[in-house]
Amino acid sequence: MSTLATLPVLLPMLGAALTVIFSRSAFVQRLIGIVVLAAVSAVAAVLLVVADQGAPVVVELGGWPAPVGIVLVADRLAALLLLISTLVTLAVLLYAIDQRIADYGRETSSTTFHPIFLLLSTGVSLAYLTGDLFTLFVAFEIMLASSYVLITRRTSASRIRSGMTYVIISLTSSLLFLTTIALVYAATGTVNLADLAGLVGDLPAGLQTVLALMTVVVFGIKAAIVPLHFWLPDSYPNAPAPVTALFAGLLTKVGIYALLRTQTLIFPVDRPSTLLLVIAALTMIVGALGALAQNDLNRLLSFLLVSHIGFMLFGLAVFDAAGIAGTALYVVHHITVQATLFLVSGLITRRSGTVSIDAMGGLAKTSPVLAVLFAVPALTLAGIPPTSGFVAKLALLQAGAGAGSEASLVAGVVIVASLLTLYAMVRVWVRVFWGAEKPPLPDPDPTDELIVGTARTAKPMYVATGALVAISVTIAVVAGPLSAVTGRAGQDLFDRAPYQVAVLGEERTP
Repeated sequence: MSTLATLPVLLPMLGAALTVIFSRSAFVQRLIGIVVLAAVSAVAAVLLVVADQGAPVVVELGGWPAPVGIVLVADRLAALLLLISTLVTLAVLLYAIDQRIADYGRETSSTTFHPIFLLLSTGVSLAYLTGDLFTLFVAFEIMLASSYVLITRRTSASRIRSGMTYVIISLTSSLLFLTTIALVYAATGTVNLADLAGLVGDLPAGLQTVLALMTVVVFGIKAAIVPLHFWLPDSYPNAPAPVTALFAGLLTKVGIYALLRTQTLIFPVDRPSTLLLVIAALTMIVGALGALAQNDLNRLLSFLLVSHIGFMLFGLAVFDAAGIAGTALYVVHHITVQATLFLVSGLITRRSGTVSIDAMGGLAKTSPVLAVLFAVPALTLAGIPPTSGFVAKLALLQAGAGAGSEASLVAGVVIVASLLTLYAMVRVWVRVFWGAEKPPLPDPDPTDELIVGTARTAKPMYVATGALVAISVTIAVVAGPLSAVTGRAGQDLFDRAPYQVAVLGEERTP
């Protein structure tokens, strides 16, 4: 069973190599990507069942025991996020394949897209499963290199500018992350997460605080928390819809996952964190207000993404099992719904030829299916009952209400930010889907990766988007069992002992 924990990393890496070998066959490339991601989804489901029924699945790479060697650990949280992330990645890949067929023909292969797409999946899987800080750094670098290629394919000057902003900020974060790892290793002699959980507490209080703040900054940049969010609204909207959907759905959530893992395991506290509560509140409000000021649909969704990162940070800031469980549930919900909205935005842009909300109108009459595909995730993001967004926000509100006056105050900010999200979604609905039908605008740059203004969309692209909507609805349907799983995951992270015992054994666990 421990061998299964390596497959989510090895299979996409092997698939990337095979897509390079078969770069002249579009059909084989597509088949490899679909089969690999379907296999990883199946493996993740098995790992989740095993981890939920017993102890985390641990594999010691090269036969070297922890904390000396590299370990991969699939506990409840890692396996759950791996499963939902891979399912979303698979749906986005199907959308991207259908878009490319519609734009360039069935026989047009790609020497870069499929290999890099699978390498990005490799990095995401490794980030979830790794049991040490340095391998987590490697995972982030794999994601950075892959995402830079994806964001600048068939590029234009504006996309190069936004891509450079993304890369410079990411490299700065990586340098800071590497510095943090060096300081942690110098202070403790290890980078293994389970080992650090028992050693960092013996360090001087001031050094603990510095290291904790450095990890918050590092992962806060990658998660786009305020005031470290400025790069995201300028970077994501310029990429093709499948790429933006994948980035919005997964990459910022990996940053949140890293915050969850390190803050609960290495730097635990026994009370709500005032600093994180303030940052969470600012992130929610600044993101929501920024969205209301946008006329560009993709920038509006990007600011809403920033806002809802604050929701996830709020659950961590509460620093109890209920808050952590609420964050885990919200991450699962948000991975799906945010990716769906960016795919829908791509469908809207293909029909209208523009991302300007004021230049759109009447799409509910010309494409009622598209209206439904937008309405469901929009209501879910706003948290309208009985969607998965409502269930996740209710879990966060319940955790905040029972965690003292400061957390209760920020719980009120959650409600305000939810209402602002609803207003932003209603505003998009009224301007884009209601009113008189407006003719599509011509493609402003026919040479780039985006072909828009066609007033038509391949039906399989609707099917792929509908699959993500179905996943979101399924999350709401199985909210009871899923909440139970995230509740147990939250308790594991709060207790820390199950993770330490699984990695180090009982004799080395305090």
